[in-house]
Amino acid sequence: MPTLSPARIGIDVGRKLPLEDAIAWAATNDVGIIDIQLDTGANVVTSFDDRRAHAIRRSCDHHDITLGLHTLSAVNVAEYAPLVADAVDAYLHAYIDAAVLLGAEWIVVHAGFHFSADIPQRMQAALDRLRRVADYADHKSVQLLLENLNKEPPDAEVHYLAHTTEEWRWFYEKLESPALHLSFTANHAHLVPEGVEGFLATMPLARVREVRLADCFRNGKEEHLVPGQGDFDFLGLFKALEARGYTGHYMNAFGSLNDMLEARTMFAGMAMD
Repeated sequence: MPTLSPARIGIDVGRKLPLEDAIAWAATNDVGIIDIQLDTGANVVTSFDDRRAHAIRRSCDHHDITLGLHTLSAVNVAEYAPLVADAVDAYLHAYIDAAVLLGAEWIVVHAGFHFSADIPQRMQAALDRLRRVADYADHKSVQLLLENLNKEPPDAEVHYLAHTTEEWRWFYEKLESPALHLSFTANHAHLVPEGVEGFLATMPLARVREVRLADCFRNGKEEHLVPGQGDFDFLGLFKALEARGYTGHYMNAFGSLNDMLEARTMFAGMAMD
């Protein structure tokens, strides 16, 4: 009876550990895939020089660990204000340069957010920026993964772009760069009416390189709960994706490192038949 290989299930370290410690933790726990943010503390993107980066690459190679990076969704990729817009470009370029230095295999990126009154302008600004950034990434041989983000409450002033099938598709169908692929956050899909099945029915699975996992409640609010604390059907998701031929990695993104490690064992024990 086939089961999901634990080698395909990664851990989102985020900002929990300095990168060097994250690699050591992953090696100790036989985790072969991690991703990390480079926005604060010891991991701030500007802190990596050649010497430090070389040691990190050697450590990843020695322990056979695949590294990915994850940009901050609070940085508005849909920004168009003078000066600030240039800073967003610089931020994304810095992540791409860091990926080259560190040997990271992908960077998760976002489409930004809007304030309800300026949706078309924000969407166009995000699309234009992602095109520019994808061109830069392609030149540097770096892979970008555009994530579907989460819904916000209807009365919220700020709303993430690309949180529905229609908005996400609006972006990825216009972004034909070989450097631009997709990261499907399944728990975000669970929050909107079309649900996981709606996303699976429309998204181009061949472009999906990562599936991100957390528990939450159907049509509920944004939460990254430990599996079992919500009503997400993980086994149903795995069966649907594997039956459709998905061969990429999964990424646990909830709770503590130990929570994600325990869930990794549980997921790997689920029978696909």
